[in-house]
Amino acid sequence: MFESKDTQRCQIVYENNYFCYLNLNTESMELRFVDFLEFIGTFAFAISGIRLASAKNFDWFGAYVVGLATAVGGGTIRDLLLGVTPFWMLNSSYLVFTAISFLFVVIFRKALVRLDNAFFYFDTIGLGLFVVVGCSKTLQLDAHYAYWVVITMGMLTGAAGGVIRDLLINEVPLIFRKEIYALACLFGGVVFCICDATGVDSVVAQIISAISVVIIRLLAVKYHLCLPVLKSE
Repeated sequence: MFESKDTQRCQIVYENNYFCYLNLNTESMELRFVDFLEFIGTFAFAISGIRLASAKNFDWFGAYVVGLATAVGGGTIRDLLLGVTPFWMLNSSYLVFTAISFLFVVIFRKALVRLDNAFFYFDTIGLGLFVVVGCSKTLQLDAHYAYWVVITMGMLTGAAGGVIRDLLINEVPLIFRKEIYALACLFGGVVFCICDATGVDSVVAQIISAISVVIIRLLAVKYHLCLPVLKSE
């Protein structure tokens, strides 16, 4: 009976987006790993947004807002479409991690300016991690969504935050330019679903999927791979 109560407490704690240390079974470890990926992705995506806001000479509050929108925008759209409360409304840690990202940019702004590809690296890391988070959270819901929904939610989680960021700083969203961005998310989502369908361990599947997104982005930029441009003539 005591074990059953502990298990139930673990489930309730996770449903409120807090870490669970009572039940150390595989499922609990998996959920904590997803949260870890989400926090790292939040940090990376927030830095990418704040870095671009600083290039546009936003004030501190404006830069923080852009960073926060970049970090939570995609996940918010995902949660609303899935009919659940947006994750950051249940856990203030995401606001704190964005603040830490802001301080990181303020303290190391000169180094980030000298590092021309700083935005690209942080954006790529955040993209890969958020695709995995979106797929994992969708798959864990009791609704048992089809894989195409899982892939779509992964793409939204990864790419939508960047779209919101670019609109806020008055730039054409990166997803609508020639760079391979959403397709990298699509590829990562497909890899994740293949791993799940073939019985690969969930944590291993998440790592492989995130790495696949990063590799696609790196190869696309290195070798100038892009989609054809739709011309008016």
